[in-house]
Amino acid sequence: MWSPVAVIVVGTVLDAVTPPPYQFQRFLSAAPALAAVVWPVSGTLAIGGCAVVAEIGLALAKGTLGTAPRLFTLAVTAIVTLAAAYGCAARLRNERLVAELTAVADAAQSVVLRRIPERLGRVEIATLYVAAAAQARVGGDFYEVLHTPYGVRALIGDVRGKGLRAMGAAATLTASFREAAYDAPDLVELAGRLETSAVRYSGLQPDPDDAERFATALLVEVADDEPVARLVSCGHPEALLLRDGQVRVLEPTLPSPPLLLGAVAGIGYHVDTTELRAGDQLLLYTDGVSETRDRSGDFYPLPDRARSWTAVPPGRVLARLHEDLIRYSATGLDDDVAAVAIRAFDPRTQAPPGDRSPREAGVPG
Repeated sequence: MWSPVAVIVVGTVLDAVTPPPYQFQRFLSAAPALAAVVWPVSGTLAIGGCAVVAEIGLALAKGTLGTAPRLFTLAVTAIVTLAAAYGCAARLRNERLVAELTAVADAAQSVVLRRIPERLGRVEIATLYVAAAAQARVGGDFYEVLHTPYGVRALIGDVRGKGLRAMGAAATLTASFREAAYDAPDLVELAGRLETSAVRYSGLQPDPDDAERFATALLVEVADDEPVARLVSCGHPEALLLRDGQVRVLEPTLPSPPLLLGAVAGIGYHVDTTELRAGDQLLLYTDGVSETRDRSGDFYPLPDRARSWTAVPPGRVLARLHEDLIRYSATGLDDDVAAVAIRAFDPRTQAPPGDRSPREAGVPG
C-alpha cells in the first residue's frame, strides 16, 4: 500500500547522499506505476506529482536542472504518471465490472443452490458445494431437498459441460424438480418429468454439441411414516449408506439412463428401496468427489474414508469430506464438488441431535 511513498523517500535520500555518477532519482518514476496497482486515480497522480517535485528539488540542489539527463528523467516520470493514471482508471472500471458480474452470478447461484433447512420431516440435512476454480461462482452441479406430501425428496445432479449453458440446464432441472416433487406420485414419474424438462430446454437451446449433452441425477425419497428410502439413479454416482461404522454402496438394481438420454435409450426408470433407520445417513455426491485423483492417479476411495464418519452429524461429514478431498488431490480440485448428507432420526422418540458446526464450504445450502 505504501510502497510508492517508500520508493520516493528511499530514492530521494539515496540520490541526495551519493556522488553524481549515481542516478537514483531515475527510480522515482516507478512510484506512480506502483500506485496505479492499489491507489485510486487521484492518488496515482498525487504520487506522480510528488516524484516530479522530488526530482526537481534534487536537480536544484545539485545544479543540474537544465541538463539534458535531468530533463529527460523529468519527462519520463511525467509520462509514466499519465500512463499509470490511465491504467489505474482501467483497473477500477474492471473491478466494478467484476463486482457487478459477481453479484449477477451470486443471484443466479442462489436460484440453483438455495439454502436448505437443517431439518425436514424426519431427517437432518447438510449440503456442500465447492467450485473447482476459485473465481467460479456457478457451474453444472446442482441439488435440492424438499418436504413434500410423499416425504422428503432430494435431488442431486451434474450437467455435462461448463459455463452458462450448463448452469442454465441445472437451473431448469432444479426448477422442474421443485414443481414436480409435490405432485408426482412416485420417483419414476418424477424422473420422467425431469427428462421432459431437459428435452424441452435442449430444444430451446440448439447447439452442435447437444448430441453429447446430458445430465446425471439421483432422486431420493425418505418416507415420513416408514423407515425406508427410495432411490432412482439416472446414470449418477451411487449413494452411500452410513450405518454403525459400516458403509454400503447403494448400487441400482437396474441401471437408468441419464437425463436427455432416456428417450434415446428407450429404458425406463427403476426405483430401489433400502431401509433407513434412525441414525442412518445417506451421502449423495457428484463425480467431482469420486473422480478426484491423488499423485499416483488413483481415484478418491470415498467408501473407505466414509467409514470413520458414520457417527458424526451431516455437517461434519461434509466438512471432513471437503478437507479430505483437498488433502488427497494432487493438484487441487479439477471439477466442481457437490454433496448432500441426509441423516434420519425418529421424531416420536427423539429430537434431532442438531449440528451447529459449519455445514458446508462454498455457498449457502
